Amino acid sequence: MFALRMRANGLARGCCRQLTAESNIKIALRPTQSLHYRFVSTAPIVDSAKPSHPSFVRRAASILGLGLVFTTLGIAMAAVPAAPVVNGILYPPSDEDTLSMFAPEHEQEHEVENFINNHPLTKEMRGKQGFYESRPHLKIPPPYRSHNLTGGTLMGPGKVVVPPVTFAETGGKSLVSISYLGHELCGHPGIIHGGLLATMLDEGLARCCFAALPHKVGMTANLNINYRAPAMAETYVVLKATTTKVEGRKAWVEGRIETLVGEGETPVVLAEATALFVSPKQAAMMMNLYPTA
Repeated sequence: MFALRMRANGLARGCCRQLTAESNIKIALRPTQSLHYRFVSTAPIVDSAKPSHPSFVRRAASILGLGLVFTTLGIAMAAVPAAPVVNGILYPPSDEDTLSMFAPEHEQEHEVENFINNHPLTKEMRGKQGFYESRPHLKIPPPYRSHNLTGGTLMGPGKVVVPPVTFAETGGKSLVSISYLGHELCGHPGIIHGGLLATMLDEGLARCCFAALPHKVGMTANLNINYRAPAMAETYVVLKATTTKVEGRKAWVEGRIETLVGEGETPVVLAEATALFVSPKQAAMMMNLYPTA
């Protein structure tokens, strides 16, 4: 019996040593009892109490800070596409700058550009005192041109092939503009739509008198047009306008569109117009929002 107890105690001690080495567990054996064990863990005691949470003020401040950061990033990302438009409005190109802003790409564009630049009328206007040359449609910021009728929608191959070249007399006295009208601007086959001629007259006569109006901008109050002859597609035309009277915020202008002809030839008048333009009371704000002259 004694030998059996000693053997059991030896087994217990061996198990105790093995458990202590491998699992950090101690076995306590009472000598007066056979093979009764009490396990005591030596692992560190972990506090089961819940961790303290940040105060409501700190959590609210963190959420507010993150909200401000993401809002600022969102506004900045949304403003990136608008930056060129804003820059173009605040710092529009000069009349001289517009002359170098168009670069022909297609064969027809090169042909039309060379013809206009070397025509006798162009050379004559460039030599006249008191006139300045420009391409007014190129003052429109590039991202905005797709939303502009004459500066974007009607511009390009098959339409108004190159931006019109314009000569304006200082003080808003008179204007001469040369354009080429393509085959995609027709109302009837081969004949330019009368609505396009009306649009050209409205815009050209208005631009003629802008410099004579307060804040250099005006709105069309009246436009009368008489069509004289069909305007054929794939031809060059000239718009000529003269300011006849200015009274305060009002300006009266008359003009016409005719064929572009060589020296000694008589042009054909295609359409004639008279118009009244009024500079609105909020013209100062409009001038800052959109460069018109």
